[in-house]
Amino acid sequence: MSAEPDGPEDRLRRLTTIWSRALYPVTSTSLTRAEFEAQLLPLVRRLSELLRARSFDADAAKTVGAALVEAHCTDPEALSRTLDCVDAYLVLYCGGDGPQDELRMRSSRLQHAMAAGYAHALRRRTLAEQEAIAQAALRAQGVVAQALHASEARFRAVFEGAAIGIGIADLDGHILQVNEALLRMFGLTQQSLRGRRVQDWTHPDDAPQTWRLYDELVRGDREHYHLEKAFNRPDGTVLWTNLTVSLLRDADGGPQYQLALMEDTTERRLLNLRLRYEATHDALTGLPNRTLFFERLEKVLAAGDGQRFGLCYLDLDGFKTINDSLGHAAGDRLLVEVADRLQSCATAPGEMVARLGGDEFVALTTGPGTDRTVDELAERIMNALVTPVSIDGRDLLVRGSLGIVEGPAGERTAAEVLRSADITMYRAKSAGGNRCELADPEADARAITRHGLTTALPTALERGEFFIEYQPLVHLGDGSVRGAEALVRWLHPQHGVLGPDRFIPLAEHTGLIVPLGRWVLEESIRQARAWRERHGGRHAGPLRINVNLSPCQLSHPGLVQDTVDILERAGVTPDALCLEVTESALIGADDDLLKPLRRLAEMGVDIALDDFGTGYSNLANLRRLPVSVLKLDRSFTQGMQQFPADPVDLKIVEGIVTLAHSLDLAVTVEGVETGAQAEQLRVLGCDTAQGWYYARPGPPERLHELALADAKG
Repeated sequence: MSAEPDGPEDRLRRLTTIWSRALYPVTSTSLTRAEFEAQLLPLVRRLSELLRARSFDADAAKTVGAALVEAHCTDPEALSRTLDCVDAYLVLYCGGDGPQDELRMRSSRLQHAMAAGYAHALRRRTLAEQEAIAQAALRAQGVVAQALHASEARFRAVFEGAAIGIGIADLDGHILQVNEALLRMFGLTQQSLRGRRVQDWTHPDDAPQTWRLYDELVRGDREHYHLEKAFNRPDGTVLWTNLTVSLLRDADGGPQYQLALMEDTTERRLLNLRLRYEATHDALTGLPNRTLFFERLEKVLAAGDGQRFGLCYLDLDGFKTINDSLGHAAGDRLLVEVADRLQSCATAPGEMVARLGGDEFVALTTGPGTDRTVDELAERIMNALVTPVSIDGRDLLVRGSLGIVEGPAGERTAAEVLRSADITMYRAKSAGGNRCELADPEADARAITRHGLTTALPTALERGEFFIEYQPLVHLGDGSVRGAEALVRWLHPQHGVLGPDRFIPLAEHTGLIVPLGRWVLEESIRQARAWRERHGGRHAGPLRINVNLSPCQLSHPGLVQDTVDILERAGVTPDALCLEVTESALIGADDDLLKPLRRLAEMGVDIALDDFGTGYSNLANLRRLPVSVLKLDRSFTQGMQQFPADPVDLKIVEGIVTLAHSLDLAVTVEGVETGAQAEQLRVLGCDTAQGWYYARPGPPERLHELALADAKG
């Protein structure tokens, strides 16, 4: 029998054992290794929880690093061994089946936070030790006259036994004495220090205030100062330290000596630089990542003073197809090649290229003439993509959509600039891709508004922000009201009343058109029942409600059943309903798409072919469509609004009406705006019409009034 796999607790203990083996030899502790391992186990559990947590908790990771200092793991090697162990084994033993790339990224961030917590705790410990040493030194000097030998012994024990470097110099900067720890840090001997002065230890990376603080201290204007300072070692390497310098005064309070306490932070600084690089550069391509790019962009935009910037936002066209067909390894190799080409395009001062994620890259240029240089940069980028990329013996054509934003610094935030570039890039992609587009504030505003409407659509339906207006359908023969078309509106809290052209395409794109269309159908059927109950037998015929059906609704499998359920719940017969489908939605429709319409038509629901004449459909196809009404597009009747009417329009409409009637189809005309137009359509044989000549879309009560007046007339 095969052994059962290790459980989570076993993996935690195994990781703890590995960690303790690496850490115990460099730890100053009186615990046995088993006791030390038990001390590490809660820290491993915490790291495992943080690795798999939903959100990243940097503070919790910092407490793990701080706990190492509390456990006396203060040797410089301890942190390095800890991070090596976490980097190599945390994801392996604690990651489970999670996404490995995300877990490794989380592990890297945990290491960064642990190092920060470790450094902060070690600094607190060191400062406390420094303060104790300083106090001991001051006390030792204060009692020299009373117990010189005893105080000298105590001071010597602290001076020589301290783990940090200690040096004493006079006020002229001559070095009088240093301890062994300081000699080891610098790689010096006591003899080599003879004749050296503090002022000899300048370094190009010294902070501007370093020597100003020094001068204030030796003059007696300052008691101490603390800063980070670099020193050159004799072997050519650089020693980085946390330096604290204090002024020692004589018995009368006059300045006498300066005392320097140094903590070696070189390894910690190198580690922080490495972690900083990993946190700000893309692991795959080596390019700056989103974090570093935003830092650079924010700095550029904050500059002002007439500075300008240019930004190119690139998204590869069809990259998902390459990933799906050739695999992610091939996709990664393609991204690396594209990154190299882009890097070669931005080599001038003030230019940089970054990878924002996925197949999205951005190039930035700065300077006074960016309106010209950004165009040149965009041209170089597009030219760099022309040459195919060879992967596994295949030459892959690389295409990209590029959005360009250029302007003065100081007017927009980094997020606003990147959003504009993103919108512009998608405008280039919508135009066919493999092209550049320049940012347009008006286009940006429309896209932002469109996005806002898209995100607000789901809650708008829940909040009841939609309502329906009805436009009457009038019989051209006797002028009676035969029904109405239901037209949905959106009462938006900020934008006011929006027509269907503003939100129906968004609803279709998001799929919300199905529940929205169902709601419109329910409300319209309910209104149709109310009209029929009011009119009874007084009207020449039953009032019918026309409801528009989108292509997305047409292909929805629940269309027929939803319609049947709504009619039955309302107690309305199918002949009260007419569903309008645009001609373009039925061009080339197969039997599967027409099947639900045929079922509805067999039930008694009328099907109207809306916008007829705009889809260039084959007229012979009308015979196979389950339609009973043709709605003639208003473009055919606009020429009838003037007198005399356009003879060509008259012939076209007359031909369509004749064809429709020969196929036993009724003809409805949209957009009737004048009496002359209505009379011409009546003479040509059209059956019903709608338009502003009769009434604009309005509340259901207006249609009731029109129908009632018609019945009385």
